[in-house]
Amino acid sequence: MEREYPSWPIVSVGVVVRIRKGSLGKGNRVLLVRRGQEPRKGEWSIPGGAIELGETIRETACREVQEECGIEIEAGELLDVIDAIYRDEKEQIRYHYVLIELDAEYLGGEIKVGSDIQEARWVTREELLKFDLPDKTLAVILKAFRKHV
Repeated sequence: MEREYPSWPIVSVGVVVRIRKGSLGKGNRVLLVRRGQEPRKGEWSIPGGAIELGETIRETACREVQEECGIEIEAGELLDVIDAIYRDEKEQIRYHYVLIELDAEYLGGEIKVGSDIQEARWVTREELLKFDLPDKTLAVILKAFRKHV
């Protein structure tokens, strides 16, 4: 299926990967990635991607984080479901994603940037505002932090 100007919405998974206090000496942090593909190429977000046929949302979360960042996670609970609809200058739908946002816990590995992203890093809650995240993305990340205080 074409991602640009699709015939129907693409169901995808976004993953709020948390690292526990004391893990890797990093404290309570979340994984952010700089997108390498449209839509939002070059912008900061959470890792994730489209569900493949026959794959569960948790399998998608683990696969996408592994492909994009090279780390292992344990996919957790549903945080939110978000509509991401991008229109062009003629008001035609250029991209349409239904994003299933999951909580996840870091299990191991070193970050290795994959082909779909430009950069990845662990950030604290206090650092989040420096990354100009979309409001819906910031809200889902803060929801994950609140769940684990």
